[in-house]
Amino acid sequence: MVQVGLLLSDVPKSVTPAQQFKDILRIVEAAEDNGFNYICIGQHFLYGELRWLQPVPLLARLAAHVAPTTKLVTQIMIAPLYHPVMLAEEIATLDVVTEGRLIFGAGLGYRPEEFDYLQVSFKERAGRFDESLQIMKQLWTQDEVTFEGKYFQLDGVKPHLFPVQQPHVPIWIGAHAMGGVRRAGKYGDGYVVPPETPKHEVEERYRVVQKLFAERGKPFGSQPLRRNVLVADTKEEAMVEYARVAKGRYITYANKGLDVMAGKDLENQFAEAVSGHVVVGTPDEVVADLTDFVTSLPVDPLLLRPQWPTMDADETIVAINRLGQDVVPSMLAIEPRTDF
Repeated sequence: MVQVGLLLSDVPKSVTPAQQFKDILRIVEAAEDNGFNYICIGQHFLYGELRWLQPVPLLARLAAHVAPTTKLVTQIMIAPLYHPVMLAEEIATLDVVTEGRLIFGAGLGYRPEEFDYLQVSFKERAGRFDESLQIMKQLWTQDEVTFEGKYFQLDGVKPHLFPVQQPHVPIWIGAHAMGGVRRAGKYGDGYVVPPETPKHEVEERYRVVQKLFAERGKPFGSQPLRRNVLVADTKEEAMVEYARVAKGRYITYANKGLDVMAGKDLENQFAEAVSGHVVVGTPDEVVADLTDFVTSLPVDPLLLRPQWPTMDADETIVAINRLGQDVVPSMLAIEPRTDF
């Protein structure tokens, strides 16, 4: 079965943190009732008029709320903002608390101000990330660790905290740029394709990861894929509704430095700008588009985003229920590919 995951959304700061948490519990329960068995949460710091609840404590709490078969995913944590020892112990603890149901999704980060807030050099983030990934895996798997890098040094330290999963927590690396794809191939266990990536580029990126896995003797298998989705009675209705709930967020992403939609006229030609990647339409159209991905490419799980900051919890649950009725059963009926 191709597994299906839910990508939770950030919310406006006008929603209190306590209400945000209550809404998440309702949304996660609706997702599980509708066949979703991965719950994914992102991360930002000092995010202005929007808010994320931080993923480590949130997922620790959700571990006691969800079914024992539900996976919990940091999708994504901004790893270069952490010292790798601190992050390794946080993630190992979270794997213990979730009883081995954790997936560590990490990324480079794209907002320079977040690095300024935490006094970490934005220009050094790639090198810090690469060293962190190497150190974390050693701290999770070795009784004694020595590491001499440009940014981090450890001399004969003895880890006291190991994750439940062996050899370590699965590492999914998310990235828009090809450098991040190569990082996933060199250090990760999976490459999480961003939702804005058109299908032909998905295949190109998977093949890069496959080649780099082979170079380190790691078997290549199904990879996680993110998609933004919306189901309605007609294609036209679906796109109008998608523009209503998502257009402002695309523009905000662009304004915050995410250049994946560079050169697109999001303000005046939104439907055309997103048509190459978004999955919207009638139930049959959405199922057909997603089926094309999972039957022609090695995709599993399929991570769907039905929620945007413009939507309250009730609207989000309606969208999840519709996906559970019209889309998820078709995905669960498909045996995932593990290769091309």
